Amino acid sequence: MADVPSFDIVLVEDTQTDAELTIRSLKKNHLANSILHLDDGAAALEFFSQDPRPRLVILDLKLPKVDGLEILKKIKGTEATRTVPVIVLTSSKEESDIVASYNLGANSYIVKPVDFQKFSDAVREAGLYWLLLNESPHGNLR
Repeated sequence: MADVPSFDIVLVEDTQTDAELTIRSLKKNHLANSILHLDDGAAALEFFSQDPRPRLVILDLKLPKVDGLEILKKIKGTEATRTVPVIVLTSSKEESDIVASYNLGANSYIVKPVDFQKFSDAVREAGLYWLLLNESPHGNLR
């Protein structure tokens, strides 16, 4: 198998504005050198079938083609990616989505704030924790 490109963060988000805000916040706060943005569930499934090992996945649940729960199931059900932290960042406040996400192995569940500054702050704080403070079994360096 060919080498899988290496990314610090994989962002799976179909809403362009939310993707841009997320990427801007991560870069502004120097939390990632390389970010891969995937805008639908089918592209995410294809990417994760290659057994990549990003440092962090930020995952929306409401995606075209394949929903985020299926992506989460793939990530956490594969040996190579099982320990990669996954933050669910979604607009859904549904209890069933929250429970399903944690049951499938999500490390964090954040409801997207509507306010621009609060959205940016939420991404920054989540990134700071998962990329700088959290110790992963693979270390924080590539």
